[in-house]
Amino acid sequence: QVQLVESGGGLVQAGGSLRLSCAASGRTFSAYAMGWFRQAPGKEREFVATITWSCGSTYYAGSVKGRFAITRDNAKNTVYLHMNSLKLESTAVYYCAVQSRASSLAYYSSTAYNYWGQGTQVTVSS
Repeated sequence: QVQLVESGGGLVQAGGSLRLSCAASGRTFSAYAMGWFRQAPGKEREFVATITWSCGSTYYAGSVKGRFAITRDNAKNTVYLHMNSLKLESTAVYYCAVQSRASSLAYYSSTAYNYWGQGTQVTVSS
């Protein structure tokens, strides 16, 4: 089993920055990739970014490319989401997720991920 704990959410003004963290734990933690998704009120959960655990390849949703950056610390089993130039529409609950093994499922599909954190709220105000 893998446990994921997100932190770093909060209230920020539009144009500001936040850094989310997701720490993974488990007796034999391993991952193919770790990603971030978000869900705004009344909307479906959507892909934000993902990073492969071994070589650090990154992939982003078009809506955040150039403003958000995903990084990892393998030694700490932690992934980060650095969010800059936040917009009002960035308001959502952000979820961390683990893809344990490579699969034919697209990296932006939530079904590719088999462990999820509890989420952390990010609220962007005007």
